[in-house]
Amino acid sequence: MAAVAGAVLIGDQITKAWALTALDDGSTVPLVGSLRLRLVFNRGTAFGLGSRFAPLIALLGVVVVVLLARTGGALRRPWARIGLGLVLGGAVGNLADRVLRSGGGVLGGAVVDFIDLQWWPVFNLADAAITVGAVVVALTARDDPGLGSQADEDGRPGDRHASW
Repeated sequence: MAAVAGAVLIGDQITKAWALTALDDGSTVPLVGSLRLRLVFNRGTAFGLGSRFAPLIALLGVVVVVLLARTGGALRRPWARIGLGLVLGGAVGNLADRVLRSGGGVLGGAVVDFIDLQWWPVFNLADAAITVGAVVVALTARDDPGLGSQADEDGRPGDRHASW
């Protein structure tokens, strides 16, 4: 999990550093089809929501990172750990932007986004890792033995959250 998170973090920060030097704010570089590069600074959450609350969002990000790191140690299924590593690496990557690019004061920095599909909000590698990782975790971690899922009488994994 830590290796995946580290790889995502490094890749995310390298691509953001490249975007900051290679792209002008507001200019568009067409690539293929609807894919283009466009530098955007996002102080909010997904889709730019909550930009007025940047410090609160950053603080929430710290809490999420701590919780993910603690949960990750309990996961036993390899794909669940990989998925959580993707989410953790992406969360730390975006949190690093909020701390290091602090034009808005303490924890008020903006996340660098630059991948534009034109039919979806502009995003970055960290956002993509969070999305893919969340899907992987959702598909693999529900009955992970490390999370204390209960077994039924036959010894098969049970559903401790049957009301879902």
